[in-house]
Amino acid sequence: QNTLSGVYSLRGIREMAAAFEFNKEGHFRFYYAYGAIDRNAEGTYTIEGTKIILKSTKEAGKDFNIKSQSQESKNYRIQVIAPNPYLLKHIRAACFVGKEQTEYFSDDSGIIEIDKPSIDSIFLQHNLYPDIFSKIKDVENSNTYFEVELNPSLIQVSFKGIDLEIAGDELHCLPNYFMPFEGIRFVKE
Repeated sequence: QNTLSGVYSLRGIREMAAAFEFNKEGHFRFYYAYGAIDRNAEGTYTIEGTKIILKSTKEAGKDFNIKSQSQESKNYRIQVIAPNPYLLKHIRAACFVGKEQTEYFSDDSGIIEIDKPSIDSIFLQHNLYPDIFSKIKDVENSNTYFEVELNPSLIQVSFKGIDLEIAGDELHCLPNYFMPFEGIRFVKE
């Protein structure tokens, strides 16, 4: 079977509502609500055996847009800009020197201060809207100050690296960056 159709709703995760809608033409839509966070996605899907591979229209790793960067700071500093001030204090920066990773978090005004003298790469992720990390610095970039803004695509999910497994009238997936829970299952309505 190479097609799927119908609505599959999340079961068993408290305070979370989510559903997939699949059509026979190979397209899907996804809706999600968890507390005050609403997210969505749409795109295409393919089936390989019992695995559903989702390809969202959202481009993964692009949740943050670099507005400016310079060498004006002695230490590394990131300033996040967002239309809603509440979104500023939920940014995680994963910083790498070789394979060694250190994490930093933004303060209430969206500033991330990094106390390392040298960093090879910096990746950002929003804790309320987690998706694939966005790279803002690589080893060839010698800048120490970055001003970044949140892209509107933040509310969408890319589903990069998240596949669903078909089990009869249910779809299962492993815990992931977006839904870090055991026993994720969507049941056909």
